[in-house]
Order: sequence, then structure tokens, then C-alpha cells
Amino acid sequence: MDASPIEFGIDSFGDLPRNDRGVIVSHAEAIRAAMAEAVLADEVGIDVVALGEHHLPEFAISSPETVLAGIATVTKRIRLASGVTVLSSDDPVRVFQRFATVDALSGGRAEVILGRGSFTESFPLFGYDLKDYEVLFEEKIDLFHRLLDEKPVTWEGTTRPALHAADVYPKTESGRLNTWVGVGGTPQSVIRKAQYGFRLMLAIIGGAPDRFAPYVDLYRRASEEFGTTARPVGLHSPGNPPPVPSRRRPGFGRSSCTAPRSSPGSASF
Repeated sequence: MDASPIEFGIDSFGDLPRNDRGVIVSHAEAIRAAMAEAVLADEVGIDVVALGEHHLPEFAISSPETVLAGIATVTKRIRLASGVTVLSSDDPVRVFQRFATVDALSGGRAEVILGRGSFTESFPLFGYDLKDYEVLFEEKIDLFHRLLDEKPVTWEGTTRPALHAADVYPKTESGRLNTWVGVGGTPQSVIRKAQYGFRLMLAIIGGAPDRFAPYVDLYRRASEEFGTTARPVGLHSPGNPPPVPSRRRPGFGRSSCTAPRSSPGSASF
């Protein structure tokens, strides 16, 4: 059994906390609070901070990579991820470019977690029809997978204009952007991620985490069958850590989520 250590991260949607007077803060204050939390997480040794994307009044972060770029300039070691990037209502080329930029600013610490999105407010906002929910994700994840090779791409689909030997910049220094795909728990989704060789992030919004353990085994078996590498598996689970007064920062101590990650086969479940 692989004895790789378990890594631990936190995530946030930039939800609006209350200040010391009990007043709900502004979106701008919530974004600055999210940055302060990331700085503190970097100082205390947390491995990853992931910022989610929403387009609703109760959440401040609609552009995770923009906030991550700011965090990159004031942290030293913590890895910087989205949680998730709603690829279906975004453009794969622009997603790659934005995260390659965060990767440059952070010295190679950027990670993108792609997903369909459990909320759908981004679809009408950006002019997409929910009836295309499946094809949007499948076509765009295929294109993103090709972009990760950082070579000229020729691609054609139904959801965006075709590309013909298109080279996309900036390139990453490592030659490949660390990429995960969030999965809500369907076997078909797990198998597709194994086919592409993506890292698997199990998105547990509710229920017992151990019911997702069979998906790890499925991911490993499917990866072997497809001839791809079974990469580390992550687990997202809601949490509500108590505030620590001696380390309190503006907005810190409100509800957050944990995201332990480990190599397939280790005892993370």
C-alpha cells in the first residue's frame, strides 16, 4: 500500500461573514478576508487553499484565479487551487491562460480543479443553455486536456469556435498545469476522469465519506485499463472548525471546508 502522506487544505466561496459588530461585511471586505485566511494558512503549514466560483449575492468570489493571483504575491509555500472552476460556462483556453498566469506569479503553485458546478447560475449569466449541460462539459474538458500538453492544438466541437494549430500562452515553467476534476459520485464520471489521466477530487457535499471509497478503487482499476496513471485522489468534505482567538484575522473562524488529499491506495478513507 502506498504510504504517501495525507495533505490538508481549506476552501472558501468568499461567503460574507459578520464582523465584530455582528454586521454582514461587504463583498470587498470578504475578498480581503479570504486573502488574510490564505496568508494565515500559509503561515501555519496548511498545504492548499482552494477558492470556489459563484455568481450569487451571498458569495464574494466570482473569479477565483484573480483572488489566487493576489494570494500568490503574499504567500510562500501554500498551493493555490480553484474549488471548482465551472468549465462548462467558461472558455478552456482562457481558463488555461489565467491559471498559467497564477502559476507564474506563485512560482509553480497553481492547481485548477475543474467541475460542472453544483449551482447553475453561471449558465444563463454567460449565455449558455442548461439543455447543453452534458455536451458543454464533455467538449470543453476534452479541449482542456489537449491544452495541457502546451503544444499547438487543433480541435473542433459544437460549443466554441474550432482551433487550428493554435498555440496558447503563457506556458508554465514545469510544462504542465496540475489539474484535478471534481466528481459528485457517479461511476461514469470517475471512469471518464481516469481515461484522461486527471487527478480525482471527490466532492462530498453531504453524507458519510466512506460511501465514496469504492470510487477510489474504480478510478484505480479504470486507470489501469486505459493505460493512464492513477494520480493522487482528493476528498472534499464540509467542516466547521472553531475560531482560534490568538490567530484571529478579519473574517477568520467562520465555516470553511477541508480537502484532504493523498495518493490512491492510502488510508484517506
